[in-house]
Amino acid sequence: MQGSERIGVLLVNTGTPSAPTPRAVRSYLARFLMHPRIAPMNRLAWWFILHLAILPKRGKASAQKYARIWTPEGSPFSLAHEALVRGVQELFDAEGRDVLVRCAMSFGEPRVAAALKELKAAGCTRLVVLPLYPQSAFSTTGVARDEAARALRSLRWKVPCETVPDYHAHPTYVKAVAASIRHAGFEAKSDDRLLFSYHSIPLSDIDQGDVYELQTGATSLRIAETLGLGRERWTIAYQCRFDKGRDWLAPTTAEALERWAQAGAERVFLVCPNFAVDCLETLYDIGCELGPAYLQRRRMEGHPTDAGSFVYVPCLGKSRAHARVLHDVLTDCLDGAAGAARR
Repeated sequence: MQGSERIGVLLVNTGTPSAPTPRAVRSYLARFLMHPRIAPMNRLAWWFILHLAILPKRGKASAQKYARIWTPEGSPFSLAHEALVRGVQELFDAEGRDVLVRCAMSFGEPRVAAALKELKAAGCTRLVVLPLYPQSAFSTTGVARDEAARALRSLRWKVPCETVPDYHAHPTYVKAVAASIRHAGFEAKSDDRLLFSYHSIPLSDIDQGDVYELQTGATSLRIAETLGLGRERWTIAYQCRFDKGRDWLAPTTAEALERWAQAGAERVFLVCPNFAVDCLETLYDIGCELGPAYLQRRRMEGHPTDAGSFVYVPCLGKSRAHARVLHDVLTDCLDGAAGAARR
């Protein structure tokens, strides 16, 4: 690597509304749900359905959910990303490497174009885009790649640019998630059960070549092997279906939890390995809906139930372990073949 090389690193995630209000949520969802990789039908027809039927109701309902997870300092999603950027930057600075780390959101703030403009102004001569989705999908990694490419064209910045396609099997990532499960209290030599819950995607994406399902399976298997679990101790499910008009990757997380509630599993641990940072889908959907529903079902089935019967394993989030994961993934990309050989 040449001494004059300055590398810009852009971490990209989906985003969050600017405030827990119906107006802010509608604005955010309008951008998100109109993206060509997200919209479920013809864009013109979808625009009318979205703006006339969906957003007026969903904006209000989702705002109430966001209000439940918001903090006095702001969005927990945004705050975690700010801390994560600092953590990754510190690791590169400690190595004396000329790397500038920034974060941007495909559908929120800060925008991808603004972050890239900042890296361009800082004199970066090489760019690495890291979508914060360990498992690649058209609707996540693909969107991040689209937004970066569009912003680079707008800026007329012809910089060498690489996009990390995924890191679903990276050893540092696998070990970090496994360690977080242990830290949450999971005991390998017990009857504890482990549920891997991933964001679902439409089956039509898989038919078109999306490798997401394969990668969620590979991630789960590697984490389970790291924990020393037999196949009967863990399973995979999917959450967050958007509409009922399409077939989605299954089984659902709710279905998997209901089966274990009926069976009377002693303790169930739920982890979401494809969410880099806790968000509405984990803090609210799991904390306020799926978890309580599971405990209620256990009680209905007559099984002993207490707070320890269901344990949610937080995302890696702003932890130093997560910063190390991203640092190692980026280092492998920056060092090319030498980094790959270390894996």
